[in-house]
Amino acid sequence: MSYKQMTGNIISATKVEPNGPFENSVASGVWSLQEQYDYRRGNNWPETGSAAPLGIFMINNGKLDKMNLASAGDSTDFGDPSAFNSFGEAMAVASTTRVVSTRGDSPETDTIEYWAVATGGDGTDFGNLSVVRNAGAGANGATRGLFIGGYGSSSDGDNYINVVDYITIGTTGNTTDFGDLSAIRIRSGGGNSNTRVLSLGGQGGGKNSPAASNIIEYFTITSTGNATDFGDLTIAKGAGGSGHSNRTIAVHGGGVVSGGNTNVIDFVTIASTGNAQDFGDLSVAREGPFAGVASTVSCFFANSGFTTKDVQKITFATTGNSQDFGDIEDLGTTKMGTSNAHGGVAA
Repeated sequence: MSYKQMTGNIISATKVEPNGPFENSVASGVWSLQEQYDYRRGNNWPETGSAAPLGIFMINNGKLDKMNLASAGDSTDFGDPSAFNSFGEAMAVASTTRVVSTRGDSPETDTIEYWAVATGGDGTDFGNLSVVRNAGAGANGATRGLFIGGYGSSSDGDNYINVVDYITIGTTGNTTDFGDLSAIRIRSGGGNSNTRVLSLGGQGGGKNSPAASNIIEYFTITSTGNATDFGDLTIAKGAGGSGHSNRTIAVHGGGVVSGGNTNVIDFVTIASTGNAQDFGDLSVAREGPFAGVASTVSCFFANSGFTTKDVQKITFATTGNSQDFGDIEDLGTTKMGTSNAHGGVAA
């Protein structure tokens, strides 16, 4: 018999295994108590109140998409800014419950907005940056979010900056000065554990003399102060490769190099210092900025153009090339991303 009828409901006897301990994880079918117990011991049975890891993508058509990072599939709509902005080169951070993002360019602004992870919807005013800017990196721990570098409000002139601001994610208000990068820089990749924030690569030198950077620097997130040297990427990567991390490893993929774009993915161990090592390659060479998001298990790189919608996945525990995971719902350059399960907020 392929099904049983119990108290008016049809319950399939064909079991669908859960894909994690998340409340929206499927575990249909008829299970014995022993089978459920075995899954619970392995932390793989759906639990009420255990939210699935979500990646949030800011897209330059003025939309936010969300993607369940626990199971392959396409993104769906998450929300919108309170007023149209392209999200071009926004800076985003997130806790387990809240996403906070600048609004990017078109026009450039100092506005910061937030969304509840559980509901999405329209953005709510959070506060303001210390200066109008975009094209920096966002990274955070469980409490503080940092907005790192970027360029100022004028599209003309040598207006790159080295400013690092911070917010307390759980409250609202304007940013507070944290410290400075060692040099002016835009479009670096961000990485984070619960104690450190990293800035990886990017474009330095200023608008009138841009140069790809291999610099990796870090900040201790519970204090304030200027950046400390960490090491170097395997190659200098400018114009916005993408970075993200679990609590142990930070990765940085893509970017513009001398002669074109690169598909190189580098990695570092966050708790130590030293030069990056090769992790593998993206499916295609990509320039930035494009979005990276992370769960505790994997990192996901979204598309960087108007003709592709794909999201590529790597697994932190195993070096190797990226694999296809799904697609972004909205076609448009995916400029920034964050998640409720990256290394700054999830063990």
